Amino acid sequence: MCAAECACQTERVSLEFAPSARSTVGLEWEIMLADPQTGDLVGRASELLSSLEAQSAGERHTVTGELLTNTIEVTSGVGARVADAVDDIAAAIAAVRRSTDPAGIALLSAGSHPFAQWFDQRVTDKTRYHTLIDRTQWWGRNMMIWGIHVHVGVDDRDKVLPIIGALCSFLPHLQALSASSPYWAGERTGYASNRALVFQQLPTAGLPWPVRTWREFESYLDDMVRTGVMTDASEVRWDIRPAPRWGTIEVRACDGMSTLTELASVAALTQSLVEHFSRELDDGRTLPTLPPWFHRENKWRAARYGLDARVIVDGAGSQVPVRDHLNAVVEDLLPTARELGCAAELEGVRAIVRGGASYARQLAASEAAGGDLRAVVHHLITEFRAGPAGTSPA
Repeated sequence: MCAAECACQTERVSLEFAPSARSTVGLEWEIMLADPQTGDLVGRASELLSSLEAQSAGERHTVTGELLTNTIEVTSGVGARVADAVDDIAAAIAAVRRSTDPAGIALLSAGSHPFAQWFDQRVTDKTRYHTLIDRTQWWGRNMMIWGIHVHVGVDDRDKVLPIIGALCSFLPHLQALSASSPYWAGERTGYASNRALVFQQLPTAGLPWPVRTWREFESYLDDMVRTGVMTDASEVRWDIRPAPRWGTIEVRACDGMSTLTELASVAALTQSLVEHFSRELDDGRTLPTLPPWFHRENKWRAARYGLDARVIVDGAGSQVPVRDHLNAVVEDLLPTARELGCAAELEGVRAIVRGGASYARQLAASEAAGGDLRAVVHHLITEFRAGPAGTSPA
């Protein structure tokens, strides 16, 4: 190693990981704005955001803009229980509706819009968004995707990368439960989650690199910043990433959930998994991992087949239906979930497994309407307000 390389390594700055209460939860939900008659997207976020942001200033929730002007994002405060964060999201949605209902704007959420075209959409006028589009060009302009992010607090930064490594084995489960993007620009894609494959085209997105320690993560960031790939850790767009600013692990793999109840279930599964793995580390056990090539195959299978996928569950290559494995995982995690206060929400995972995820309901709505994708949008608008099968409204 030359002297210059030694000097470079010694100059690397340690990346702080903010203190965070263990296994607390925060939620982010990206929401589409649509015309209630035509079902097409409307770029009217700028009409709403100044007042909504001001109204949320003293609240636990926030309402902000996103990459496209047809989108707003609602975020929760930090909750000790999933129910706390979900209550914040419900309050945020109620606040948004007080502005959108009189303005004739409908709300919906899914991983993609069934028929909207990228060239009809406008990018929010912020430097970071224009920089992203300038760099990524066609792929960036095609990022008509919506998702949820689940943050879970971690009490020791040395746990973060081992837990992320273990969570990667459950990415296909989370992706299958949330899959809600079977259509793209008016075409049926044949995928349950087309969003999963589109999003990974962005630089620094996709499956996490197999980084094992915080020091290795700092080294990765140093390499990325020095070579101009990114400016800071916020531009790491992995499916699961450390969020040093908040002291959390952030799961970003999921499509936009179509209902609040399903969002709660995915949050409960995520929180319970993180707490389970944290306890395993506390007891001195090494967390299980799969080879990266199995993670890649599992991600593709979940994107293609959703809840009908068969997933690889161990290093020997054993394969099981993701529905069966989800039911077994929920059973194993229920004692932990009861202690976390999210057992009811975790049980909701089984309801999704039984009743089908959003992609299946969208396909059924299209079939019932003779292939009219406007009916799919109206189905999503109705679900977002009423929930699946008449559950709690959003």
